[in-house]
Order: sequence, then C-alpha cells, then structure tokens
Amino acid sequence: MQKVFTLVTGASSGIGAGIARSLAAQRNLIVSGRDEGRLEEVRAGCERAESHLVFRCDLKDVAGIEPRLVEFLSQHGCGIDCFIHSAGIAKILPVRMVDYAAALEVMNTNLLSALEIVRILVKKKVNQTNLKTVTFISSAASKLGEKGNSVYAASKGAIDSLTKSLAVELAPNVRVNAVLPGMVRTNMSSSTLDDRERVAEILKKYPLGFGDVADVAALVRFLVSDEARWITGQHLIVDGGRTCI
Repeated sequence: MQKVFTLVTGASSGIGAGIARSLAAQRNLIVSGRDEGRLEEVRAGCERAESHLVFRCDLKDVAGIEPRLVEFLSQHGCGIDCFIHSAGIAKILPVRMVDYAAALEVMNTNLLSALEIVRILVKKKVNQTNLKTVTFISSAASKLGEKGNSVYAASKGAIDSLTKSLAVELAPNVRVNAVLPGMVRTNMSSSTLDDRERVAEILKKYPLGFGDVADVAALVRFLVSDEARWITGQHLIVDGGRTCI
C-alpha cells in the first residue's frame, strides 16, 4: 500500500504555508511552489519535518505539471489523498491595461493548474484510488464587484464553478469544496495593508476586521477531516462579514 500525502500548492508563503503548518502534525505533506528554498524553510518549520516532502513546480507551465508530478510520485512511491490548491496570483489592473499574457498567467496559476492536478490525481495508474478530498482556496472577490479586479475575480469565479461540477462528477469517492477568504494578512496583501488611509476605508466593510492565515487554515483542516464527510460542492466564505455588506 502506498504511503499517502496531502499536496498543498502555494505552500512557500501566506495562506498555503499556514495551511501546511496547521496540518503537519496529523498529515504527511507535499509542499509545492516555485521557490525551493522557501519551501524547504516551510517544511523545516513544520512539526514532524522529516515526514514531509518538497515538490518544486511552476504552475504557470500547465503543460509541464503532469510529467513532473507523475515522476515525483513514482520516485517517492507515494500517493495523494488530499489536494489543497492554495497557489494563486493577483494582477490588480484596470481592464484596459490587462493584456492577454497577464490574463493567461493568472488563469493558468489560479484555475487551469488546479484542474490539471485533479485530472492527474484521479488517474488510477498514477494515484490508484487514493484521492479523497480536494479543497480549492478561492476568494470572496469572486462574489464581489471591485475595480481593477476583473481577471483575478474571474479566475476565482471559475474555481467556484469547477468546485460544483467536480463535486458531482467525483462523488461519492472524492469530496470537493472551496474556501473563499476575504482580506487576510499575508505578504500578498501587505501593500494594501501598509496604506493606512486605504486600510481605514476597507475596514469599514469588514464587521469583524481583517483575518489571519490561521482563520483560513482552521476551516481547511476541518474540510479535509472525516468530520466533514457529508460536505461537498460548497463555497465556504471566511471573510469577517465582508460579503454581508
């Protein structure tokens, strides 16, 4: 029987790293991202560090994911039972300044790489029948209209739709859910949070204030557990009340 792991993309920083640290005590992890040095730091900082693996992969290169992932799993003789897609990039620009290359980079990283990884992991020749849960980190931006956020929001809206369809297609063997965070304190949001005037304005839209990575990680930890065995196809918003306003 293969030793099974939880694959976390975008694990070199931010929400992905927080999710990895949150799960490390209970699960064997494959932490994935572009920066191998930062991934090693995350792995080393996790509980049971020796039980976890590092998989360097640039998700913008969607065509290159399958050969790299298949080789990795074969090399380590392991399977993946939980896939958590936290990788994501945002290009906040007015639509007149969004060119095709920039839009494609966002879609490849946020959406198409996720679909590709699921496609690979449901292949019995690659992963047997190990896959049990898929959790996409979407965004509350998919439910809101904001200037300059069209491509990022569109990529997350597509993830939300993918969640619904895959939940039906892969049931009853695989549960598929999406977590939609609001403003969370990470390196990605630091430029916004460093602007005091802008922060004061944004805070008015958050009844419970901004969130922390731990708030998102706690929900993910629940969703991949057996306690969530009857939950699939859901968009779970964790945003301090932002989408209530």
